[in-house]
Amino acid sequence: MGLATSSVITLHINGEKHTLPVDHRTTLLDALRERLDLTGTKKGCDQGQCGACTVLVDGHRTVACLQLAVAAEGREITTIEGVADGDRLHPVQQAFIDLDGYQCGYCTPGQICSAIGMLAEHAAGWPSAASGDVRPAAGPTPLTPEEIRERMSGNLCRCSAYTSIVEAVARAAEADASSAAGVPEPLGEAAA
Repeated sequence: MGLATSSVITLHINGEKHTLPVDHRTTLLDALRERLDLTGTKKGCDQGQCGACTVLVDGHRTVACLQLAVAAEGREITTIEGVADGDRLHPVQQAFIDLDGYQCGYCTPGQICSAIGMLAEHAAGWPSAASGDVRPAAGPTPLTPEEIRERMSGNLCRCSAYTSIVEAVARAAEADASSAAGVPEPLGEAAA
C-alpha cells in the first residue's frame, strides 16, 4: 500500500473553520484562493520573495506561497478579509487609505498583513537589522522610517509607493500606541 497523497484538513481562517480535502503539496495560498475563494491574498512570485501573499498565522507574518496547507491545520490564520473589526477598518488599513499607501493595490493586502505582524513584533521588542542599541536597558527601539523600511523589506511594491507605505505604517503605529495608552486617536484626514 502506498503513502497517502491527500488529506481532509480543517483550517481556522478569520474566525471560521473550513474543512476541505487537499493534496499534500497544496500551498496555503492555493487553498485560500482556489479552494476557499479568499482572493484578497495575492499570488505574486510564488517563491516567497515578493510578500504579496503575506497572511498572519498565529499572529506571525507568513508568506502563504511557501506554507503547506496541511502544516497550517489547527493554527489561526488571518487574511486581509479578516483584519477589520466588522465595519471598522484596522488602523493599518485606515492609514493606507488616508495616506495613499497603495497605487495599483495588488501588493496592498500583503503589505497590510505584514505591517500588522511587524507592529506586533516591534511591540514585543523584536529587533531588526536596522535596530541600534538592542540592550534591554536601552528601551524599545524607536520606529523610525529606516526601521520601518527594514522591517517591511520582505514586501515589494512594483509601483514604488514605499514613501506612503512607510508613512502609513508609522501612522498606524501611532494609533496603536495611543489606543494602548488610553489616549483618544486623533482624527484622520478622512474624518476631517
